[in-house]
Amino acid sequence: MTYQKIQDLLAEDRPREILFTKGREILRLEEILAILIGTGIRDYSALDLAREMIRQVDGDLATLGRWGLPEFRKIKGIGVAKAAVLVAAMELGRRRMDYQANATVDRIRQSADAYDLLKSHLADLVHEEFWVIYLNRAARMIKKECISRGGIAGTVVDIKLILKSAIHLQASSLILAHNHPSGHLQPSEADKQLTNRMLAAAKSVDMLVADHLIISASTYVSFADEGWM
Repeated sequence: MTYQKIQDLLAEDRPREILFTKGREILRLEEILAILIGTGIRDYSALDLAREMIRQVDGDLATLGRWGLPEFRKIKGIGVAKAAVLVAAMELGRRRMDYQANATVDRIRQSADAYDLLKSHLADLVHEEFWVIYLNRAARMIKKECISRGGIAGTVVDIKLILKSAIHLQASSLILAHNHPSGHLQPSEADKQLTNRMLAAAKSVDMLVADHLIISASTYVSFADEGWM
């Protein structure tokens, strides 16, 4: 990395001064990260550390958003305190996405609406999770919840637990969803079998499974849209 102390930069080129005088929209990604990092270490400024992070993810902010404490701490000069600030900032961004989706999606009319409600929970994960959205007769969300968490290759789903929650909530229909950390959206044979078992189980209690989404880092596929159910 090419080292240059932030205090050696012209005042108008320093990240905080840019924020104060020109506004947050002007800041580049490396400058936002430098503000979060706060201070550098000997031979490396906060901007240098930020540039190294960006280099390691090839400029992909979605990948950076999936980093946790271990990944940030691998950057020379990023200790526990700085890593905690960065992880908290990423989580704040995720929660903002979730808040906006909950506030704007009134009724689930199509698969994209369900995706909007779930992408902040599933898109950035490096392990699999299985979620369910419970809907009333007007297709409004009663609740969304994580049913299970697993590893990179899969997670265990208990259909009885899903039905128990659905009956307790007096739901009329369900939307199933899980993520594929690999980014591969084609359903596995296990995904298809689970969907069919869930369809049969829900039907036995006069309930509808409206869809099953597979979500990756940037997009999704819908069983209902593809005619797989």
